[in-house]
Amino acid sequence: MHDPVPPTVPVPLSVLAEDAALGLRQIAGPHSPGTPVHAVHTSEMADPRPYLFGGELLLSAGVHCTATTGDEADAHWDDFAAHAVEARAAAPVHDTVPPALAAACDRLGLPLFEVPRATPFTAVARAVWQAMADLRHHALRRLSEAQRTLAAAAARQHPVPAVLRQLAQHLDGWAALFGPEGTELASAGAPPGEAARAELASLTALLRPGPSSAAGAHGELRLSVYGLGGRGRLALGICVPHRDGTDDAVAGVAVVLLSLLTEPRVAATDARRSAALVRLLLGAPAREAAALLGDGGGDGGDGGDGDGDGEWTVVRGRARAGAAVGEGPGDDPFALSALAAGLGTHLLDVTGGELRALVPPSPGGPVPVEPQPHWTLGVSAPVTADELARGDAEAARALRRALAQRSPLVRQGTETPGGVGVASLVPPEERAAYARARLAPLDGAPALVETLRMWLSLHGSWDRTAVALSVHRNTVRQRIARAGELLGTDLGEADARMELWFALTWR
Repeated sequence: MHDPVPPTVPVPLSVLAEDAALGLRQIAGPHSPGTPVHAVHTSEMADPRPYLFGGELLLSAGVHCTATTGDEADAHWDDFAAHAVEARAAAPVHDTVPPALAAACDRLGLPLFEVPRATPFTAVARAVWQAMADLRHHALRRLSEAQRTLAAAAARQHPVPAVLRQLAQHLDGWAALFGPEGTELASAGAPPGEAARAELASLTALLRPGPSSAAGAHGELRLSVYGLGGRGRLALGICVPHRDGTDDAVAGVAVVLLSLLTEPRVAATDARRSAALVRLLLGAPAREAAALLGDGGGDGGDGGDGDGDGEWTVVRGRARAGAAVGEGPGDDPFALSALAAGLGTHLLDVTGGELRALVPPSPGGPVPVEPQPHWTLGVSAPVTADELARGDAEAARALRRALAQRSPLVRQGTETPGGVGVASLVPPEERAAYARARLAPLDGAPALVETLRMWLSLHGSWDRTAVALSVHRNTVRQRIARAGELLGTDLGEADARMELWFALTWR
């Protein structure tokens, strides 16, 4: 346990020694420019220990010693220097330095300075307080800048790695996110040696459940770990060459942000999703399971009382270069969290760069899906829970069109302005009957139906249709020709293509 020091911002001794206006001159003791000065104390007592916390710049004119030379003076100054060291004074300063004091400071390792007669002690004290104010102002600016950049990093596409990078930059060190048993999940900054990393990881075993911290050292490096709370048992580890109060405050900001970014979904929402999965596995209809997930359930809301009547949106996607996904959904959970936030749902299935997502209904209507960085998306028209399979097929077709058109997002079944389209002029039963009759010759030939649908949606482009279906363009030509023969239709006619498009849309 260390003795308390004054609650002030410490000033390096070098700031005062290099102040030309003060004119201090070191005449004895070690050269220690980094020695922290916490306060200034003037004393003319032979033993100033009762009045010192530690870390003070001790000013004295030496009037407490009447002897100037001889054994008595030597003994007095030897005792005075010993008392200053025992009280952990930063350095004694004299306007006239007795040789015996200089010798004692050299022997005891205490920096000793001489103050010019033109410099009053109050000027030294004023310089210390001004330096403290400047350092405090600098620390506040540094903390404010760190808060701003860390918050901006938390709003990026991959927030956890971004926050770690910013933290490592602000602390001029290495920051890492550890999982259970000290597993390193992500890191940023110049990594230390293996021994230091292993020691930092071992500190995570000292963390208690909930928010807690532990610290250690490895040579010149300062090691700290902070528990992020929650059920994930994650911890933030920091390895830096130095630490001060501002560094601790910056680390605290990062701990709060990372706790929010990595916190698993709330227990109530997890319980509803588990219940929905159990119902589906036991054969319940999708409508019944959807009632547990809708009404905001996708984003951790308080849903679960709905009846499943809201409109859902199905999203299919394919990762482009730069998407942080792997072979399974657990490869980069932080990237998936960012993707979930961007889509407005946690109902994701990402495997091998392929995405399927369900965007639950919300009280304000279907949630609009926006393009996401590094992803090509196909979005279905809003569907009910009973029509999710149809929505999935629509989203898949939209994705193929997006890939063929090199568009970041394509929506299927977008309504015309004002919500009035041709379909509104025909009753639903008649639309379905027309579609069945018109496309009956293609029954049993799903490849022809899908090729015809994609070819029409891409305005008759052979190349784009081939890209969307992952087949050769000659295969597309052959299928379209065969479909035209079976339907008895000249697909070169705009009217024929229009009728078939309506039939495919209403099918």
